[in-house]
Amino acid sequence: MNDRILRVLEFNKILEQLTNFAATTLGKDLTSRLKPSTDLAEVEILHRETDEAAQILRLNEAIPLGGIFDIRASIKRSVIGGVLSTEECLDVANTIYGGRQVKDFIEKQEEILPILIELVQRITPLRNLETKIKSCIDDHGHVMDSASAKLRSIRSSIRTFESRVRDKLDNYTKSSSNMLSDAIITIRNDRYVLPVKQEYRGSIGGIVHDQSASGATLFMEPKAVVDLNNQLQEARGKEKQEINRILEELTEHIAESEVYLMENVMVLGQIDFMFARAKLGKSMKAAMPKMNDNGLIKMNQARHPLIPMKEVVANDVELGETFTSIVITGPNTGGKTVTLKMIGLCTLMAQSGLQIPALDGCEMAVFENVFADIGDEQSIEQNLSTFSSHMTNIVNIIKQVDNRSLVLFDELGAGTDPQEGAALAIAILDEVIARNARVIATTHYPELKAYGYNRENVINASVEFDVETLQPTYRLLIGIPGRSNAFEISKRLGLNESIIDQAKGHIGVDSKSVENMIASLEYSQIQAEKEYQQAHQNLLESEKLQGDLKREWHQFDQKREELYRKAETKAEKALQKAREEAELIIDEIRNMKSAASVKEHEWIEAKKMLEEAKPNLSAKQQKKQRNDKSSSKELQEGDEIKLITVNQNGTVLEKVSDNEYLVQIGIMKVKVKRSDLQAIGKQKQVMDKPLATVKGSNYHVSTELDLRGERFEDALIKLEKYLDDAMLAGYPKVSVIHGKGTGALRTGVKEFAKKHPGISAFRTGTMGEGGSGVTILELK
Repeated sequence: MNDRILRVLEFNKILEQLTNFAATTLGKDLTSRLKPSTDLAEVEILHRETDEAAQILRLNEAIPLGGIFDIRASIKRSVIGGVLSTEECLDVANTIYGGRQVKDFIEKQEEILPILIELVQRITPLRNLETKIKSCIDDHGHVMDSASAKLRSIRSSIRTFESRVRDKLDNYTKSSSNMLSDAIITIRNDRYVLPVKQEYRGSIGGIVHDQSASGATLFMEPKAVVDLNNQLQEARGKEKQEINRILEELTEHIAESEVYLMENVMVLGQIDFMFARAKLGKSMKAAMPKMNDNGLIKMNQARHPLIPMKEVVANDVELGETFTSIVITGPNTGGKTVTLKMIGLCTLMAQSGLQIPALDGCEMAVFENVFADIGDEQSIEQNLSTFSSHMTNIVNIIKQVDNRSLVLFDELGAGTDPQEGAALAIAILDEVIARNARVIATTHYPELKAYGYNRENVINASVEFDVETLQPTYRLLIGIPGRSNAFEISKRLGLNESIIDQAKGHIGVDSKSVENMIASLEYSQIQAEKEYQQAHQNLLESEKLQGDLKREWHQFDQKREELYRKAETKAEKALQKAREEAELIIDEIRNMKSAASVKEHEWIEAKKMLEEAKPNLSAKQQKKQRNDKSSSKELQEGDEIKLITVNQNGTVLEKVSDNEYLVQIGIMKVKVKRSDLQAIGKQKQVMDKPLATVKGSNYHVSTELDLRGERFEDALIKLEKYLDDAMLAGYPKVSVIHGKGTGALRTGVKEFAKKHPGISAFRTGTMGEGGSGVTILELK
């Protein structure tokens, strides 16, 4: 990129803005020397750097770059043996501190910042050097007494001598005030003196160091303080020597850390450079473009970087995919040159690692060369006309242009005969396009309106003009050539319509047809864009509404689940309380069982069913049960069902009403609502002459068999039948209640268990299971 192109496209103004965003002289130096790169890999790295800095700025965080100085000259002087001043030493200490602050700031960020992390890892903290400098020099650049014991002693003696000198001179101001112009003590040539009147010179005696402009006052050092002043001067000399020695020592330490300090400075300058680019992008509301090297440019709502955002008009620009050249036609003052410069300047910015003022998703190409022939460059020195100047520039462009070039022609062929100029413009465009360069040209020649229709990879464009306001709108219309609008403008300005009609008669039929076609295309595109904008707005509103509905539904779902959980907890507590009350009731009834005819195993079974009853109230399970199609079926006597509220199976005994059934659950008969019942299946009807009876796992068989009071032979027959049913039901084990008695039935049961092929093991019941009155059989 030559300097002329950068100047013509006003890239230097972008650099001025960029430099203002740099916080340090190091960063300003880098920004002022920024040039567009022609290497795709390098440009992509620059954009990643800018994007990482932009990520931090988007979080409204400011990187602490204050207090960092360009200390490279001081470091070099310390290496070659020079002695640094207190201010230079202090700048070194402050830069070390600033570098450490930047390092800590970047490392604490939660964002993924690989480039910045790699940079700050190269910063060396150098705490010892910073501490040594700060312990000798204060924030105002003065060497402190604590810098050395010798300096503290010297300054103590200086204060003593100054005090003694002042005491003696105070005596003069009190005793000989009539001989003094003012009763004050002042300093001349670093020595304390008194302002003595001319006529009392001899009375005071001593050394005259100065006199007033009128000569009436002499600044004299009385003889009595000469020796004290000499001692004071000697002490001050020693102070200077000691300060110089301290600075020499600090300079040596700085020289020893030259490599680390130089690296710190380079890194800090680079970080400031990155953040300056990000700040410029933020100020322009710019976006990071995706870079390519195949000449593709896609910018959505791109703006000219140097025009204020309140005034600039954004445009969509596309080049290099379906067409490689754009010819913008139309009258002057229509904004064609602004559009041309905008595309060229955005290209230079993108190749410099700067974000471009456009919407996200834009793409920019890396060009080897950007050529521009823009503006009136009449050369007085070479005695060239405007046309000659432009043609000289175009000749140079044609010599260098290739397939990696972007060429910008403004008013191509202007400044000469219109017919010759138009023909020349067409020939030049043909030549440049043939070399596969990317071309954008502006012209007001009507002959070029048909150029885009007759050439491949070329498209017409124009800048919209509002005839009502007689002002350009600066909107770029891709695909529509520009039209003159001369008749409409003349009419709006008050020209007689008869004159306008007569002028129209001088225009050929072909020209009229082209103008009408252009007007129709322009109107159609404007309408299409309006409809697109409205559709896009509707889409955004719909997406927002959908997001709001999803968020509200999620909150509702969470609230509903919370209410279900609370209901389950409450139900569990109620059920636990009911269980405790039921236990008390069962205990009381058991105490009275001698008067009842209920058998022991029936009480055990009832208690077991009570313990196994659990609530099943989760929201999803309830919904599933309520929506089950079987809940609407008519139940018949003998149907097998599940009682949802206690999660137990049973059998329908009879239908009590339209919505209630009498069911048997174990030994209990209960009346329940239809909504609490889930149909499982129907009982198989017993045939008159069954060949076999098969009972599924859902068939209700008690887990206990009571044989008490049975004869031995009958008991074994009943036991054998019971085991068949229990195995068909899939029970893992069952209990046989035979009582204690003589033990004959217990022995018989155990002997039977030893021989039965379906029993894997057996044992005597525990105390909680009935003790020796019960035998537990484990089934295969």
